[in-house]
Amino acid sequence: MKAAVFSEPGVPLTIETVPDPEPGPGDLILKVHACGICGTDLHWSDNADPTVGWRHLERGAVMGHEFSGEVVAVDKNSRGTWNVGDRVTAQPFNGCGYCPACLSGRAYRCQSVTNRASLAQPGAYAEYTRVGANASFRLPEAASFDDGALVEPLAVGLNAVERARLQAGDTVLIVGAGPVGLAVSIWCRFFGARHIIISDLVAARAEQATRFGATAAINASREDVRSTVEAISGTQPRVIFDCVGVPGSLQTVIDQAPFDAHIVVVGLCMASDTFFPTKALTKELSLDFAFVYRYEHFAMVLDMIGAGRIDTTSLVTSHTNLAHFPEAFQALKTPSQDIKVMLSPDAV
Repeated sequence: MKAAVFSEPGVPLTIETVPDPEPGPGDLILKVHACGICGTDLHWSDNADPTVGWRHLERGAVMGHEFSGEVVAVDKNSRGTWNVGDRVTAQPFNGCGYCPACLSGRAYRCQSVTNRASLAQPGAYAEYTRVGANASFRLPEAASFDDGALVEPLAVGLNAVERARLQAGDTVLIVGAGPVGLAVSIWCRFFGARHIIISDLVAARAEQATRFGATAAINASREDVRSTVEAISGTQPRVIFDCVGVPGSLQTVIDQAPFDAHIVVVGLCMASDTFFPTKALTKELSLDFAFVYRYEHFAMVLDMIGAGRIDTTSLVTSHTNLAHFPEAFQALKTPSQDIKVMLSPDAV
């Protein structure tokens, strides 16, 4: 099959022929119909130092963890439950299915988990990918393949908002108007926040957030965020989400936070960082970190998409095929107005 292959940090991906995946016990093989480009992959592909980053990307790895597709092969242990032709999305990690972590819906904590983009578990920037049957979900009839590929980032946002212990009527500040920030905005509206204010250094990115639940946008390159939030809402935010994930972003939200605020870090910073603890301490800030999601978050996102209770129609701003994928991937390393660029491997 054809796949977009990583060679070394900072070097564009290349389209190569790699072995077709084969189902192991409890596996499904999907023909990939949609796979979103994630900011984590963009950062990951440039991370040269394995001692600094979250996990070193191996030469020959295939990334891609926001995907959906059609079942083309089923391991014998899963036949009857799953069938060729089923439309599926899946969590991007395969656990054993039996340990406490797996049974609690957190397979990413399983001692034997295989993470997508390892050599043992290639991702979905490819024509086909292998998934665990116990990590897979059927798409609702009303959901498109693009919708299926959006479940993963939407589940990230859902988990973050749940960890924020959001209350109806809250004022919320979201720092960073990328896909994660927009996903957080969608769920803040869903759960009843009164003011959902989003800031970004790129004005156009912040402004487009008003289509996804945000009630106001701030151009952080020109406006003082803290005073502008108060001017808009008449108060300071009780909850602040750091959805940027670069060194310095945590200190930025600590600086912007009022006394007693609750900070939730969602952006995955893949390099060492520092912050000034005294400022957080004297403000008596609460600090939480939100990493990925539980099985139940995936299920809820799919239910809400199927019922038409959340709108995903404008999140996908462009598509690319495999032939043009490396240049589309590289282009996203420069800030733009794109929200989610979707790979459709068979597109012309």
